[in-house]
Amino acid sequence: MKIAYIFMTNRAFDVLHDMIIPQMEEKKHGVTVVGMVFFFDNTFIIRAGDPLGERINDLAEETGMMVMGCDRCCFARGIDKQLISKATMGCFPDVYAALGKVGVDQVITL
Repeated sequence: MKIAYIFMTNRAFDVLHDMIIPQMEEKKHGVTVVGMVFFFDNTFIIRAGDPLGERINDLAEETGMMVMGCDRCCFARGIDKQLISKATMGCFPDVYAALGKVGVDQVITL
């Protein structure tokens, strides 16, 4: 099953750090993650140099997973030029275009 995650809540870091990323690194997550989209303060997670962001970047390099930060959220926080190398910025039309190419079965919002 191909899934995409949308990270919107203030608990997204905990779920990523303690569950999703370790499971993906150990190849035990049980699904293929084709995309991660970050909103609001969760965009700080995908800054270059952030330990969790760098792990996400490594997974994106390994799997081809899309990583995107909400463009308005990144600009508002002044991090638009500080994202991990595999991250792009965009809005909903960009998310739809990117994920439409890979055929997502499920979208999970956290």
